[in-house]
Amino acid sequence: MNELFPIYLKLDQLQTLLVGAGPVGLEKLQAILSNSPHAQVMVVAKEISPAFREFANGKPNVDIHERAFQDNDVENKHIIILASNNPTFNEQVRELAKSRHILLNVADKPALCDFYLGSVVQKGNLKIGISSNGKSPTISKRLKELFQDILPEEIDESLELLSSYRNQLRGNLKEKIKVLNEHTKGLIANYEQGSRN
Repeated sequence: MNELFPIYLKLDQLQTLLVGAGPVGLEKLQAILSNSPHAQVMVVAKEISPAFREFANGKPNVDIHERAFQDNDVENKHIIILASNNPTFNEQVRELAKSRHILLNVADKPALCDFYLGSVVQKGNLKIGISSNGKSPTISKRLKELFQDILPEEIDESLELLSSYRNQLRGNLKEKIKVLNEHTKGLIANYEQGSRN
């Protein structure tokens, strides 16, 4: 059973440390910035790959330090992402993060992670996170592609209309939810009808 608790973080208000700047580090940075373009990311790596450097170039919210990791790099950090395949180093940082109550993700090492980076589907303001509980990123990726294809482009327009409608509703929360549920039921039925045609 998947007991993970899904949340959406405001990374522009948190401090993230990314250790590693090779292909896996690049993948992690791309995932962070595609979901949260203004995320504050400090990168520490002995070597910065050309592709990583090119992607980070011109992004003032990405602070790159080309050197070995130091324990004090975790100071004032809320999240650490390790793109390292060194088991001893990974365990060292795991203990450091745990002692400072900092959330940690270690690439391809679910047992060392406090959280996972799932597949994400995004259409405008709608964002859907997909998790396989670390069991199969491939299935998560396939589901992402499926949802990306079947969700209509107009969904963001509908979200804006519903947000405006919700702000105009009077009454208590229970009454508002009832009205909105009825309204969205018809909306989903229209989308389903359109996808069959």
